Amino acid sequence: MNIAEARLASPKVQSTIATAQNLTAGYPGKVVWKDANFTIEEGEFVAIIGPNGAGKTTLFRILLGLQRPLNGSINLFGTEPKRGSSRIGYVPQQHVIDDESHIESFELVRLGFSGKQWGFSLFSKDDTNAALAALEGVGGTELAHRPLAELSGGELQRIFLAEALVSNPELLLLDEPLSNLDMKRERDLLSLVNNVVRTRKVAALLIAHNINPLLPYLDKVIYIANGKVASGKPEEVFTSESLSTLYDTDVEVLHDSKGNLAIVGIEGHHGDVE
Repeated sequence: MNIAEARLASPKVQSTIATAQNLTAGYPGKVVWKDANFTIEEGEFVAIIGPNGAGKTTLFRILLGLQRPLNGSINLFGTEPKRGSSRIGYVPQQHVIDDESHIESFELVRLGFSGKQWGFSLFSKDDTNAALAALEGVGGTELAHRPLAELSGGELQRIFLAEALVSNPELLLLDEPLSNLDMKRERDLLSLVNNVVRTRKVAALLIAHNINPLLPYLDKVIYIANGKVASGKPEEVFTSESLSTLYDTDVEVLHDSKGNLAIVGIEGHHGDVE
């Protein structure tokens, strides 16, 4: 049994992954947002929503230990966030793939487990088995020996997800994975992430611009806007009262016959919820 299999086989008691108390983020001389209070539990699917420049990725940087908060506290796995934690799987917004690259999907995922660098390296049986299991877990087995440069956007997102999951993390951070995907591939990826969350009990935080495709899957929302943070269940956050408080202006939240949301009263919102 390899490391990933052993961790999956180990019985888990539901636990708190992250807790923020009066958390303030920014840089010297500039506050990006302040007074965030939220809790992320094991096995929760959480959307991070907000307009461009609101500070969504800043929250990821804090969780990854790349940036310290200006004030307040963030507790992750019972301690302060640290760089390079194997308990976090991360898919960045920009994952550059050379159009001429002949690197196969399997090799990228295997490197994610072993930590070895590009070039000639000897891989163990555990490295190989973990990579194959991660690909199978995202429905990417048939992509294993295809070069990354030949994959579609949806296929690449599956491979990046497998790379993030290969070490069996407890927290998954996905920075705008739905960008540039059509509606079908968007739905497919969300269904896949939801399946990972429910079967592996991984907590997943996903940054997105449009909340509507995520609504059927979400446990919680963290909405960052106007230097503030609102968090809770979707039905708690997406109310006229909650968003009016967040934006300091009159906001109306509308629902269509299909359950989709639209926000009225905020410049830049025209149906989709950013």
